[in-house]
Amino acid sequence: MVEKKLWYTKEAGEVLQVLRTSEKGLDGQEVQERQKRYGKNELTESGKKSTFRIFLEQFQDFLVVILIAAAILSGFLGDAESSVVIVVVITMNAILGTVQHKKAEQSLDSLKQMSAPHAKVLRDGNTVEVPASELVPGDILLLEAGDFVPADGRILENASMKLNESALTGESVTAEKALEALPEQTPLGDRKNMVFSGSFLTYGRGTAVVTDTGMETELGKIAALLKDTREKKTPLQISLDQFGRTLSYLILGICAVLFAVCTFRGMAMTDAFLFAVALAVAAIPEALSSIVTIVLAFGTSKLAKENAIIRKLQAVEGLGSISVICSDKTGTLTQNRMTVRKLYTAGTVYEAEDGMLEEADTAHRLVLDSLLCNDAQISGEQEIGDPTETALLRFGFKQGMDYRAERERYSRLAELPFDSERKRMSVAVPEKEGWRLVTKGAVDGLLPLVTRIETEEGVRALTEADRKGIEEINRSFSEQGLRVLAFASRTLEETEVCLESDTEKDYVFLGLIAMIDPPREESRQAVKACREAGIKPVMITGDHKITAAAIAKEIGILEDLSEAAEGSEVDARNDEQLRDFVEHISVYARVSPENKIRIVRAWQEKGHLVAMTGDGVNDAPALKQADVGVAMGVTGTEVSKDAAAMVLADDNFATIVKAVENGRNVYANIRKSIQFLLSGNTAGILTVVYASFLGLPIPFAPVHLLFINLLTDSLPAIALGLEPHERAVMKQKPRPRDEMILNSAFLKNMAVEGLIMAAATIASFYIGLYTMGNGAASTMAFTALCFSRLLHGFNCKSDRPVLFRRRFVQNRYLLGAFFAGSVCLLAVLFLPPLQRVFDVAALPGSMLLWAIVPPFLGFLIIQAGKGLWCLIKKGCTK
Repeated sequence: MVEKKLWYTKEAGEVLQVLRTSEKGLDGQEVQERQKRYGKNELTESGKKSTFRIFLEQFQDFLVVILIAAAILSGFLGDAESSVVIVVVITMNAILGTVQHKKAEQSLDSLKQMSAPHAKVLRDGNTVEVPASELVPGDILLLEAGDFVPADGRILENASMKLNESALTGESVTAEKALEALPEQTPLGDRKNMVFSGSFLTYGRGTAVVTDTGMETELGKIAALLKDTREKKTPLQISLDQFGRTLSYLILGICAVLFAVCTFRGMAMTDAFLFAVALAVAAIPEALSSIVTIVLAFGTSKLAKENAIIRKLQAVEGLGSISVICSDKTGTLTQNRMTVRKLYTAGTVYEAEDGMLEEADTAHRLVLDSLLCNDAQISGEQEIGDPTETALLRFGFKQGMDYRAERERYSRLAELPFDSERKRMSVAVPEKEGWRLVTKGAVDGLLPLVTRIETEEGVRALTEADRKGIEEINRSFSEQGLRVLAFASRTLEETEVCLESDTEKDYVFLGLIAMIDPPREESRQAVKACREAGIKPVMITGDHKITAAAIAKEIGILEDLSEAAEGSEVDARNDEQLRDFVEHISVYARVSPENKIRIVRAWQEKGHLVAMTGDGVNDAPALKQADVGVAMGVTGTEVSKDAAAMVLADDNFATIVKAVENGRNVYANIRKSIQFLLSGNTAGILTVVYASFLGLPIPFAPVHLLFINLLTDSLPAIALGLEPHERAVMKQKPRPRDEMILNSAFLKNMAVEGLIMAAATIASFYIGLYTMGNGAASTMAFTALCFSRLLHGFNCKSDRPVLFRRRFVQNRYLLGAFFAGSVCLLAVLFLPPLQRVFDVAALPGSMLLWAIVPPFLGFLIIQAGKGLWCLIKKGCTK
């Protein structure tokens, strides 16, 4: 590509010289040579992995590798049942993982679609329309209102051009363009002599020389950032990966010891090996990832009903862990719709309210002139024109003034369009006795042309005190983040109606109209809820610092102006300095896409989980870098949606708070499921280890362990994942990033509960062994462990006792799992065909009772222990 040049710092003629082109454009031969040299004007991407390769990569998890080996060995030794169970579970997980991965590859495709398909250029001095992909540096672009910009370029001619660059820079106000060279430190959003790929012209016309194409454009740099940004694992994934590896080593060690003990005691080596494999399959919670995925999927369904669409399952859990939300301003915290807030006329400041005007007052004249000196239109829900002008039309409607009727009544005779040099627009309209010139523009550009002022008593000469008063009001409005327009008028002589630039003089000052892109009504409450939940909200925007700070202060993000910074301050710091800097900043203005990623990364390096919200192309890399990226579904670009983990269907910042609450509850429920699985597996392992080392008969047949693994594990675990949600989770602080789900307190509870269930199982085993023999003992141990685990689902609902409480019956899914498991267990115990398949002995009623009583006593002991613990701690967390 073209050597790196700061095109905006050069005069237009110098740019043409460096690019070896002219205002007549390139000739055909030169275009072909440059196309060979620079390639197509397209966004490129690295080679994609095939779907099959992505599918195979799902089997790289250490736990899955162990289970694959177990399945192969079991099949080789004739235990087909075990092989089928293992293969089905891990294949289902692999398919789910592949589908999620493929969805994440859509970001660059959306970026490609944003490129304009055709462009008008000058070649050999003639205007031609060519595919945008064939543009080369040096081409002369012809731009008109409504055109998409297909490449980056330096402006050569500018006839009042205004461009919508909000998708690239995040600013809601259209960018006015100019020709002058700019300083090197000028940020992207202020490079007024440039046009950028992906933006579009809303007003005016002009020409530009193409300076960068394809991946060298600002849009291309964002595409490169998307490629280079790695997606993060959620804390739950990391924690389960670490625990799974450790648990696998431990279980394999135990199985190896049991294999040796069984062989030493005379068991056939094949039988001993199959038993060890069955124990490994039962002990390794291979259903853990499936159950977690299912619970997360149910969480996504609930979120979808609340207008939060989850693209990546793990984002549900990640949302519940975030401690920082980095939010874009425009269209996320604000309405992305300029709105009139205040008026100043005849020495009085008015708050903008519906129906505030009277027919004869000066404020009425001010609003009327804002409708006449205005090129915007509103057709139904569609607004055409500059956002500041459409805001004036909407304000007029609220005052009962229809711009169409007013423009017909005062039909425009002539006009001087807005341009960036004059910073004003003028129109000539008829009056009862002649003609009037109405002008609007920037205060600093219009006030020097004013000699008189409109007051309630009439028109009089403008004094120095009046001028200072107007400047003070303008400064006050600006400090509130308001965009200010000044209005003035004068009577025209008949010879002046054609309008020349020197006609704009000797004005009567009418007043000021101040407007802003206001915050969403629900933003303040959402920010408050975030703070109560221990989450720090941070605003990151391409808008000006004073505007961003005003909005942030209004909704509660900012308390003091010292908490606001600009992108240049981020650029001036290295990564280490930035880590210390971000902790004290709540608002970042005039930021680039690179700044956004660095800010997000700095928070992550400080140990925080970061969510990033946004709606523009410029937000996409940071959305992907963040632990949870949240895009806007209505105003958001396809690029931001594809890069995000979650999309808000209603563009409502408050929906994020609901999603956080949902995520925290989902995490709590997953934790309950894990506790249920691991404590049950612990009970089975302890029972087998106890029997082996005391020289007792093996308490379970391999098929018993498979039944437990398939039925009494999965159904209650899934049901626990569907526990009713609690609002109390939003009063808790976010979990530290490095906190493992399987911490010491969790493991202690798991071990104690597993030990109690193991004791109940062993008690039933002893009763059967000394009453009826080995077969009955094994059947009673199997029954006791199944029933213990079915009851244990109720223990895992809460760290408070639930027996005799309403909460005991609140989860209909858990009740269903208990009854379904009980029915299946009874079917196995009493139906002869199933007795043979599952290797159980027929038990008389009295013995079945002894197989059930110890587990029920164990359940009561655990419930009593929870009650005692809550008394000691004076309350529990959930």
